[in-house]
Amino acid sequence: MPTHHFSPRWTLRFLALMAGLVLAGAAQAELADKDKPMNIEADSLRYEDTRQTSVFTGNVLITKGTIVMRGSKMDVRQDPQGNQFGVVTGTAAAPGFFRQKREGLDEWIEGEGERIEYDGKAQTVVFTGSAVLRRYRGTQLNDESVGNQITYNSLTEVFTVKGGPANRTAANPSGRVRAMLTPIPEAETAPAPATDPAQLRPSTNLNEKKK
Repeated sequence: MPTHHFSPRWTLRFLALMAGLVLAGAAQAELADKDKPMNIEADSLRYEDTRQTSVFTGNVLITKGTIVMRGSKMDVRQDPQGNQFGVVTGTAAAPGFFRQKREGLDEWIEGEGERIEYDGKAQTVVFTGSAVLRRYRGTQLNDESVGNQITYNSLTEVFTVKGGPANRTAANPSGRVRAMLTPIPEAETAPAPATDPAQLRPSTNLNEKKK
């Protein structure tokens, strides 16, 4: 299998002929992120045509619509239906990063983890290892959750957080899940019912382990 290496940093806007990473479709609002082209910057690339897999290393930066991902390494593949999948690798000192705008709102979801798994088909992101998920209203931090593993579904806007022994630190020796939730100011419009997809909400089944 041929191997290609590129240096210094460069930018790729993939064509279907080259790596099969550009998807067709109208670009309308944040729900269209799934169908936007994936643009990647990195120091080097190894591409395997038979597996439709590209491995990027060195200061990797990915943009896909409103989505931004960063890490030291990212593996990207695409299935025959055109769905994209990616694994971002970071470290405890320099974790991987993910950011996406919420549909129709001036709000952003940001997350960090030593490993980030992006599933374009299911529209889920899994943060593992020192995982953090934050919600910003404009530029102001509104909510923050910390655990060993966090799963965020951008389609249903539901997230789950898992703790346990792997989440233990000097500041959190029990390894339990921790969250900071900011109330909505009274001057703002009352929140919509829980069935409104604009409401980001945690799963009711966290299966939190007590130590």
